[in-house]
Amino acid sequence: MSDITIYHNPACGTSRNTLALIRNSGAEPRVVLYLQTPPSRDELLGLIAATGQPVRALIRAKAEPYAELGLDDPQWTDDQLVDFMLAHPILINRPIVVTPLGTRLCRPSELVLDILPQPQQGAFNKEDGEPVVDAQGRRVSVR
Repeated sequence: MSDITIYHNPACGTSRNTLALIRNSGAEPRVVLYLQTPPSRDELLGLIAATGQPVRALIRAKAEPYAELGLDDPQWTDDQLVDFMLAHPILINRPIVVTPLGTRLCRPSELVLDILPQPQQGAFNKEDGEPVVDAQGRRVSVR
């Protein structure tokens, strides 16, 4: 079993790029398709805490139910926002990656490079062609 976990949505380009960067380091992560198998409340709270980010940073504002539910309203408490995320897993921003070096929301995808235990093993370009890692495994693009 891998010591790397990615909470992944295969329909998301950022998530696909992040998964490919993990694999480019030689690791095969545990892939959690969180839309099919959502985390429990305790798991989600643990992920949020481990990122060091506020709850709102882990909510996907572009997801359809966000505006419909009025989640930009500051009236919602963190507990209520977590309840919405559990009821509508599409609201969980992705990809979230857990490694022995930390937990991070990897937006943009190259943020995963900061928490991978092993270096990149070759060149990597994002799906859109943007270079991220050169042939020697060195980062070439930082946003």
